[in-house]
Amino acid sequence: MRYLYYILISIILFSCKKEDVISDIPQIEFVSITPATAQEYIDEINIIISYSDANGDLGENNPDVFNLFVKDNRNNIEYKFRIPELTPTGSDIAIEGNFNITINGTGITNSSSSESVTYDIYVKDRASHKSNIITSIPITIIK
Repeated sequence: MRYLYYILISIILFSCKKEDVISDIPQIEFVSITPATAQEYIDEINIIISYSDANGDLGENNPDVFNLFVKDNRNNIEYKFRIPELTPTGSDIAIEGNFNITINGTGITNSSSSESVTYDIYVKDRASHKSNIITSIPITIIK
């Protein structure tokens, strides 16, 4: 009888699965950055991030609105991008996916022949909720 009690408790504990909760505030995660070494002003830098948003209000159809931001941590220059509207306005649909970000040729900011760089990245949704800020792993820019 005692063993039956323990088995019953174990079944109850392990059958309760906690559901992942997606927030109305967009959440992003760093996935990758390539290449590991880029020639200044020539090589494109490609960053992939993943995103999730519980109410799907990430993205905008207005071409004058920027909602994805990438800051070069060497000089604090912020690149601004527009995420197109991912779900219709007024819908309440949880969304997840990846964004591919391309930075066209960047230069070295000092007098050396190479330099390490990282990027801080965040997004904003249509309700102006700002996501968490993530930082890329470093890459090297060479002359």
